[in-house]
Amino acid sequence: MYDPLHDVSPGCGEAYPKSYWAENSGIAPDNDQALSQDIDVDVAIIGAGYTGLSCALHLAREHGIKATVVEANQSAWGCSGRNAGFILKSSGRKSYSQMQKQWGETVMRGIYDEMSAGVDTVNQLIAEGIDCQVQSPGYIKVAHKANKLQELIDLAKLQQKMFGYDVQVLSRAELHHDYMVDQNAYGAIRYQDGYGLNPLKLAWGYQTLARQAGAKIHCATPVEDWHQTPTGHQLITPKAVVKAKKVVLATNGYTPKGFHSLITDRTLPVLSQIIVTEPLTDEQIAACNFISSNVVMDTRALKYYYRKLPDNRILFGGRGAITGKNAEDPYYANRLLSVLKTSFPALQNLNIAYAWSGWICMALDDLPHIYQNPEHNVFYSMGYCGSGVSFSVQAGKRLAEKVAEKSVPNLPLYQCPLPKFPLAPMRRIGQWGYFHYGKIKDTWF
Repeated sequence: MYDPLHDVSPGCGEAYPKSYWAENSGIAPDNDQALSQDIDVDVAIIGAGYTGLSCALHLAREHGIKATVVEANQSAWGCSGRNAGFILKSSGRKSYSQMQKQWGETVMRGIYDEMSAGVDTVNQLIAEGIDCQVQSPGYIKVAHKANKLQELIDLAKLQQKMFGYDVQVLSRAELHHDYMVDQNAYGAIRYQDGYGLNPLKLAWGYQTLARQAGAKIHCATPVEDWHQTPTGHQLITPKAVVKAKKVVLATNGYTPKGFHSLITDRTLPVLSQIIVTEPLTDEQIAACNFISSNVVMDTRALKYYYRKLPDNRILFGGRGAITGKNAEDPYYANRLLSVLKTSFPALQNLNIAYAWSGWICMALDDLPHIYQNPEHNVFYSMGYCGSGVSFSVQAGKRLAEKVAEKSVPNLPLYQCPLPKFPLAPMRRIGQWGYFHYGKIKDTWF
């Protein structure tokens, strides 16, 4: 599997992975095909995932700038088409209480408002007619140990106080009676506004809206070389050269090794593994009382997450391999299935129907960053830390404002570059160490 820390190219025109989404979403919408002639544009966007498509859409709609998007493979070929499809008001891995301590209440609330705006932006775009299999609202955060329930209750009280957030506390009995009998759950808190959807069809909807607004989207057009010129940039693709005054990097966890000095050593791509099971029978659903389609996540350092899909399959995800070389090892999918069966012992005969993995993008400070070089002609948005399905769209909107030379909120998200990883060549060793730390923490503390 393509590994961004080792490979200089993600390929050219590669097919979608054999995921549940790719095989059950129908036919991809039209794009502008592989670029075959040199072009001269004001803005080139590299990457046709959520961020790049949102940036192109908002540049066209709000600033009258018709950008050109170039994508190495297919639109949403990376994380945008491989994730679990959770729409949440999430801030990466950094908690709001940590933000408050570090930057004060005004900045913390500003970041919360941006994350909320991300969900609002997604909802508004879906309302324009994107068919992406939206499920009933609700996000359940379960305590994987008895001592974690009080932490969740404290979190609920804090968010109710800080934001007036509607958070419901569920006892183990209430969770089992009203949602599902997860034997690994000792209670939970439930948010009213998270939900699940088909992430690939969501991206395809953005693609259609962006092209309708005037953006060009060229798939099978990888950037193989990049030269800065006195008037801008030259992006070298297999069959054409793109001359651009400004360039937006929207490649996130799939950014090739050594792609641009502005982002070198500033991200850590981490594999997330997902399985989708066979459809549950009526008897299996009854045995687990699995009546909810809410999205679910636990309190582990190495989190598991799941939901019941519209066709009664279970999507279940967690960490994957450390390197791309080992990504296809069935051990990681089978490990997830084993954990799933500890939560739902009645599903011992359930099998995996689909298994795939994809790169999420970690930042050293656990926050996404939307930034630009001093000349304001190269821009990026990266580091969603596994929580980018909704915020990446807001990030694309803010990227468009930066490109159009408009002001953006004065927040660390938008004013600070991604910090560099210390001892960057050893990032994977650090990741290995964290995985072992997380396993011990989740088991004993």
